[in-house]
Amino acid sequence: MKVSLVEPISVSKELIDKLAEKITKNGHEFFYYDRKAVDIEELKERSRDSDIVMIANSPYPDEVIEAAKNLKMISVAFTGIDHVGREACKNKNIMICNSAGYSNQTVAELVIGMAIDALRNVVKANGIVRAGGTSAGIGGREICGKTVGIIGLGKIGMKCAKLFQGFGANVIAYDKNPKTEAEQMGIIYKSLEEVLAEGDIISLNLLLDDSTRGFISKERIALMKPNAVFINCARGPIVDNDALAEALCEGRLGFACVDVFDMEPPIPEEYPLLHAPNTLLTPHQAFISEEAMERRAHIVFENVYAYLDGAPQNIC
Repeated sequence: MKVSLVEPISVSKELIDKLAEKITKNGHEFFYYDRKAVDIEELKERSRDSDIVMIANSPYPDEVIEAAKNLKMISVAFTGIDHVGREACKNKNIMICNSAGYSNQTVAELVIGMAIDALRNVVKANGIVRAGGTSAGIGGREICGKTVGIIGLGKIGMKCAKLFQGFGANVIAYDKNPKTEAEQMGIIYKSLEEVLAEGDIISLNLLLDDSTRGFISKERIALMKPNAVFINCARGPIVDNDALAEALCEGRLGFACVDVFDMEPPIPEEYPLLHAPNTLLTPHQAFISEEAMERRAHIVFENVYAYLDGAPQNIC
């Protein structure tokens, strides 16, 4: 079979070559493209004769999949697959396998880092020092003793909960499927409305699908405390981000830390969150660390090994 890694996955060529050895030693072809395709036509050409395609988080739309005449499986070096043309895959019986789990720790650590910045004014303090100022009036709050609301207590949500508990926070959570492990950790499940209303810090950790698009609506944002910290390292379209910016501008929400938006960065200049006060914005980097990228590379190749061995894994 022809296996093509059609875009870079943020690891060294040496690691790619090492991971590809198991493919080529078993008589299959392997092709690696070390830069992203410049347009759809180039992506079609890279995929056209491939039996298996490996991608990261660049869009891989229906028209590319439809043009790939031999395609049988897509191994996605990412957790979400909303950038893949799933309708075309369904029509052509093409399997999609993801790399869930590679960035759980990395995302959770950024959530904690964002919470610390929001409460202790780290970025603001850096600016004050560089402008010749002092700590007078900057203040701050501790995580210890705060109520942290986790919306979506999956694997990343559980990592966040454990880290927040390590700081001495009380954790409450909303999830459709309560876990015994969470209850044994002392996490208290509550309704979504209760989590929004009671959380001093609220971390959004849901997947994006039809049921969660726009889930954190204007009405639900209005339930949050006026001094609450809202953190979104999940997916941008889960939140009504215009309403979030409005709440910040009107002083109805304390602080927002946002890593994901309604589009991938660069963010257009007129985007309301760019002009809202009390925000920490990062360019969709929560999943990125050296360790996570190496874990991801191993998983995306292991998906290919498993498929070639007739025992596919991580099927979406």
